[in-house]
Amino acid sequence: MKVEIKVPKMGESVVEATIGTILKPSGSSVKADEEILELETEKVNQVLYAPAAGQLSLSVKQGDVVKIDQTIGTIDPANASTPSADAGPNRISEKPKPTPAPTSVPKQKPELPAPAAGVSPIRKKVDESLSEITRPTSAAASLLAAPPSVSPAPRTSSRETRQKMSRLRRTIAERLVQVKNQTAMLTTFNEVDMSAVMEIREREQENFQKKHGIKLGFMSFFVKTCVAALQQFPDVNARIDGDEIVYAHYYDISIAVGGEKGLFVPVIRNADLLSYAEIETQLKALAEKARAGKISMDEMAGGTFTITNAGIYGSLNSTPILNPPQSGILGMHNIVKRPIAVKDQVVIRPMMYLALSYDHRIIDGATAVSFLMHIKKNLEEPSRLMLDL
Repeated sequence: MKVEIKVPKMGESVVEATIGTILKPSGSSVKADEEILELETEKVNQVLYAPAAGQLSLSVKQGDVVKIDQTIGTIDPANASTPSADAGPNRISEKPKPTPAPTSVPKQKPELPAPAAGVSPIRKKVDESLSEITRPTSAAASLLAAPPSVSPAPRTSSRETRQKMSRLRRTIAERLVQVKNQTAMLTTFNEVDMSAVMEIREREQENFQKKHGIKLGFMSFFVKTCVAALQQFPDVNARIDGDEIVYAHYYDISIAVGGEKGLFVPVIRNADLLSYAEIETQLKALAEKARAGKISMDEMAGGTFTITNAGIYGSLNSTPILNPPQSGILGMHNIVKRPIAVKDQVVIRPMMYLALSYDHRIIDGATAVSFLMHIKKNLEEPSRLMLDL
């Protein structure tokens, strides 16, 4: 009995998806849980896996728009043993008995004609073997067998190239414009001396790794300081819903992660209850899934505040854009040694600019400045976190 392939649910707000790259062409054999194709949604790309082993039959092509729970193909388990195109050259399900090769075999021919009725089983096996040898590798087979994209091919001239935007990129663009048009976004800046945090990391790094099996990074310090500031200034952890202000009594911190296919914002949930090691472990796992394009909608939903780090790309300062419906986002930046005045003495310190963008409809300027100052003080004096100051 054939097994249906359906478009899975990908979050409450996602009702449709676009067929992206087809990884296994229709007619090929697949293994259970093998990657079949990519689904592009307005929030994330998701890989669709084979629900069973057998021969794949797809009823969609690249570029098609499909609905959630729509059947887009089947798998016939009866043909599960059929050699697949990615089996590789010279690899077949059974090794044929030695027999003289056919008297004439066309060179570089992609496929041999199917044996006529009445041909002996041995001859049939030899023909299958030769067909397998002349068959392209999996990468080439995917390119040759995949149907042409519905979207027009990039139009290239000597001066420019035009290519249609992906659904994910179009949605990101729309959301950025919505944020500008639907919020009263402002940004306040400050700078922080990272000497204390860097000294702790250098002093405790070896012991931390031995005990927890993961490096102590900067992000866990920022998550902890942000949670403390959010507890002190609840307006920043709130959101507007119609004519109501919704105050969150939990602290789910969204962390912006850059990937090949765009920006993903996975969520570290209940960050107020996590240790530094637990934060670093969760962050590493989520970042790896995001960069591999395997992160789920559930892992990116429901954050109350966002942290983004443009410093890993060398940015000295920037104005981060809100992640709706959240009301605040903190921007981290590059750490640069600069001369500053400390007790009327000029000293060289590792300094970082901080940027807090906020929705002025719900957060007053004084609250935003005080929130950022709270973060600055706790980073410059980490002992304040222990004393809940």
